[in-house]
Amino acid sequence: MFLQLAHTKMDVFQQSKNLTLECYRLTKEFPSDEKYAMVQQIRRAAVSVHLNIAEGCSRRSRAERKRYFEIARGSVIEVDTAIDIAHKLRYCDVKSLDNVGLLITSCFRQLTGLIMSDQ
Repeated sequence: MFLQLAHTKMDVFQQSKNLTLECYRLTKEFPSDEKYAMVQQIRRAAVSVHLNIAEGCSRRSRAERKRYFEIARGSVIEVDTAIDIAHKLRYCDVKSLDNVGLLITSCFRQLTGLIMSDQ
């Protein structure tokens, strides 16, 4: 927010921010008894994606960057899996998942590219 570092201009960083915001919007509609369970799990995983991308970009060694990007990608998978469960429990319908689905796919692909690259 205050530090205008190079990673803040990366597409994957912007997409992960959008994923986090979309997860917060989506989980607002979940039942109140999920407030401290599914809601918090999805939100923490989404924030983890965004934060691990930021921290990974700050690392000097390729191995460290890759490890943070792998953690971020694991959190993307966690968000996807939790949202699948939420959908099966009928906390959200397919139409409400369009945007979050695109963001999950985009973040996963971009993180995989970063992990596989020689950056």
